[in-house]
Amino acid sequence: MKKMKLNYFNNRLFQVFCFTSALFMGLVLFALVLFIGRTGFLVFNDVSLTEFLFSTTWEPYEEKYGAAVFIIGTLSLTALTLLFAAPISIGLAIFTVEIAPESLKRIIRPVLDLLVGIPSIVYGYLGLTILLPFLRQVTGSLLGDGLLAAAIVLTIMVLPTISRISDDAITAVPRELREASYAMGSTRFQTVFGIVLPAAKSGIFTAIILGMARAIGETMAVVMVIGNTAQLPTDLVTPTAVLTSNIVNQIIDVEFESTWSNALYMMAFILLIISSLMIVLIRKLRPKGV
Repeated sequence: MKKMKLNYFNNRLFQVFCFTSALFMGLVLFALVLFIGRTGFLVFNDVSLTEFLFSTTWEPYEEKYGAAVFIIGTLSLTALTLLFAAPISIGLAIFTVEIAPESLKRIIRPVLDLLVGIPSIVYGYLGLTILLPFLRQVTGSLLGDGLLAAAIVLTIMVLPTISRISDDAITAVPRELREASYAMGSTRFQTVFGIVLPAAKSGIFTAIILGMARAIGETMAVVMVIGNTAQLPTDLVTPTAVLTSNIVNQIIDVEFESTWSNALYMMAFILLIISSLMIVLIRKLRPKGV
């Protein structure tokens, strides 16, 4: 009897601990969103919503806070990274699951896991010292900085994430589906693209969105190769800036509680909204019950 009471007490204590942990995390996240949003919206006491969202003039010392350059740059960089990273990552995942021999799989998967854990500043430094000189030589541009360099660096960064999650999604497709396809005379190409990928599409979409969520919030690697100039790019090797690079470059010069500071908080809030929309999209794509 005494032992049963002790077990009951331990179970209740564990439940209280889990509930308190969840409640604490929820409160922290709510406070974080509330603080960033409330501080960010203060910028509209001095700057109109139209000017902030649609003006391309960012001159804080002249009280001009048009963030359109950074919003367009962020969306453009994310789209370009998606264009590069998605097909390469999915192709690598297909190769790993469907084509590569077991001995090669045992090498590819740990290597990708290792690449996921490399700090972003390492990728940025490699981009700065190897990629930019290469782009200068190939394109003939003066600096090589711009959306192309940033997209290539981000593609290398998010490729392991998308590949590994896509790998798991493709591996989870029941073997019976493949066998049924081959039994009907389908080739490997027809089986992969007609059966396996449609069955794994939910997991692959989740992988792509998670990779893009990492790309859109990346800062240090992007700062080192994008040029950090508040201008709309005329081509892929023109220096420009995105929301994250502008925040990290200017945060050390800004006066606390100034309009400039509030404008940077609003940029952070916009990034938070974009990331949250991606999480909501993942939840919508995820099969029910998972």
